[in-house]
Amino acid sequence: MPSTHLTDGCTADILAIAAHRDDVEQTCGGSLLRMAARGLRTAILDLTRGEAGTRGTADDRAREAEEAARLLGVGWRQALDLPDGAIENTFENRLKILRVVRELRPRVVILPYWRARHPDHAIVAPLGYDACFLSGLAKIETGTKPHRPFKIVYASLYADVRPSFIVDITPFIEQRHAALMAYRSQYANQAAGSALFVPEEEIRERTFAEARHYGLLAGVKYGEPFVQKELGLVDDLTLLPVQSL
Repeated sequence: MPSTHLTDGCTADILAIAAHRDDVEQTCGGSLLRMAARGLRTAILDLTRGEAGTRGTADDRAREAEEAARLLGVGWRQALDLPDGAIENTFENRLKILRVVRELRPRVVILPYWRARHPDHAIVAPLGYDACFLSGLAKIETGTKPHRPFKIVYASLYADVRPSFIVDITPFIEQRHAALMAYRSQYANQAAGSALFVPEEEIRERTFAEARHYGLLAGVKYGEPFVQKELGLVDDLTLLPVQSL
């Protein structure tokens, strides 16, 4: 199992789980930057190595993922060996994720939204949720203590759904873009996949426009959207953010 440990330590406050190297950079990279700037420990678990991708190789994406993690200020990143393009919600795969959850013991886990064009993205939502649930069961023995994250949220950037909340990523928009563009094998102009991929010169415009749209919904310049399944709880109505009028 290839892994990148960018700093010492084996715990994280926030763990983002995604199907492919570069998914996190697209959907919640700015939020990870914001959390790191607040002193929180962030981590990324990519479930596949990208061996089935139209562009680049698994080795290319491993090198690029390491650079992207550095740009995002992520302290821990690892890739599992689930088959690219054929992720399944099996007990064996839940256990692979469970071991990471128990090792890092995050308070918050970010998963992709459960409806998506790519089947790998869609399946990671229930797979990650089930793994987090099982991680709290003491009778599933893995040599590590049980741990169940307090909160699971879903990065919903590409979903046609109203988000539950927006994270303001305005100060981090340029660094977020740099982390995405670290994947030169994927986003640099080239013949392979030219009919499928957005031209390199349009990527900035499109990603900034999406972040601008969600920022406007929350009264900031750039934002990233998330969905939570639970209701929110408010202690003080006078401290609610986002102006109504």
